[in-house]
Amino acid sequence: QVQLVESGGGLVQPGGSLRLSCVPSENIFGASSMGWSRQPPGKEREFVARISFAGTTNYADSVRGRFTISRDNAKNTVYLQMDSLKPEDTAVYYCYYNRGARDYWGQGTQVTVSS
Repeated sequence: QVQLVESGGGLVQPGGSLRLSCVPSENIFGASSMGWSRQPPGKEREFVARISFAGTTNYADSVRGRFTISRDNAKNTVYLQMDSLKPEDTAVYYCYYNRGARDYWGQGTQVTVSS
């Protein structure tokens, strides 16, 4: 069982920035990929960004060019830098760790974009 701890959420004004962090209980290089999904109020969970074992990144169209996923090997941490935030980015953001056929999820962190 892999446990994930997310942090960095909060309230920000439109156009602002936040950086989310995700620390797994196991080495990030034990994962085939890690990433972020989000669940807006009243909607289903949706993919946001992913970084593979090899370092390849993928983004949802809605965040490409504004969000950046990265990892710090020394800190065993994956980050989601979110810039130019919009009200429609408001959601609970979940980190995941994929190993084989299994995804492990964090508890989520709330991001609210509002003036």
